[in-house]
Amino acid sequence: MDDTVREWREAGQAGDLVLLDGFHALKHALRFGADVRMVIAEDPGAVRALARELAPDVEADVVRLVRRAGLKEVLPRVHPTGVAALAVRPDRAAGIAGLGRLPRPAPVVVLDNPRNLGNVGAVVRLAAGFGATGVVTRGDLDPWHPNVVRAGAGLHYATTVERLALEELPPGPLYALDPEGTDIRALTLPDDALLAFGSERHGISPELRARADHLVSLPMRPQVSSYNLATSVAMTLFHWGGPPAHEQGGEDA
Repeated sequence: MDDTVREWREAGQAGDLVLLDGFHALKHALRFGADVRMVIAEDPGAVRALARELAPDVEADVVRLVRRAGLKEVLPRVHPTGVAALAVRPDRAAGIAGLGRLPRPAPVVVLDNPRNLGNVGAVVRLAAGFGATGVVTRGDLDPWHPNVVRAGAGLHYATTVERLALEELPPGPLYALDPEGTDIRALTLPDDALLAFGSERHGISPELRARADHLVSLPMRPQVSSYNLATSVAMTLFHWGGPPAHEQGGEDA
């Protein structure tokens, strides 16, 4: 076992580091200020070339951090871009304080007992893109699970992502998505709103429904049972408004 692999395994046992699987996760984490501790690749030169082509704004950091190591020795599967990294998970207390700070410039997305790791990652990616204040999950799913971070392309570092109990939710009017609610097209969603979405199978829980200030429905053709969770979040955030036009941009994934 070489020294880099040994160091990676020892660092991973610490429990406070997040796996960034693939170049795009690494790129976004660096771009949004993550404390990246290690970057390993089968071919560091190829990763440097990717940074030069796709993310010149973080190229210097990638060049400084990347080291050669056998990814198959430390990962169950290797990302097609051939790179992985470990970064410090953001401070929980600071994240919760940020979620509760008023006035808020953008809503908080609340996922009520989600079950699908990939869906949660897709929601984090949407929240980051729309400039939401954060994503809060209720239930036993860890929103920082490696599969969630992978699906979110490292954009956990572009917003606040925490797991909270119902009584710990940030302040603000709670708008819960429910088929019996008011059509969203008749509403204006305020910046300080909590936008709550139920689980993929069961919808919002009775306790969250009772806590809601408003029930909101999305337009849907009869006999169509539901939308995908990420689709529902995207529709709702688009109705809210998103970032100002002068801040908008984008690039390929």
